[in-house]
Amino acid sequence: MARRDRLSDAAITEALATLPGWTREGDQVTRAFEFKDFSEAFGFLARVALLQERADHHAEVSSVYNRVRLTLSTHDAGGITAVDIDLAREIDGVSG
Repeated sequence: MARRDRLSDAAITEALATLPGWTREGDQVTRAFEFKDFSEAFGFLARVALLQERADHHAEVSSVYNRVRLTLSTHDAGGITAVDIDLAREIDGVSG
């Protein structure tokens, strides 16, 4: 299976069991983060931006003051792929 092939429901469930805070919403995985203040949230978004560029895979981002919500999906695959799961793991690594 290629990294950009859509994962099975079982594979997604198994992966999410190892990613605390990430949940499945249809054909996407999402997580909300909360930081001390705007500066911490913005710094996190900058780190995430670098990860996304390196992976050539970009999350849907919503940010309000100290709260950030990220949503991952591989649109050309029509759902969740290994690329989304790997990026979620990397994002967790820079979340502080």
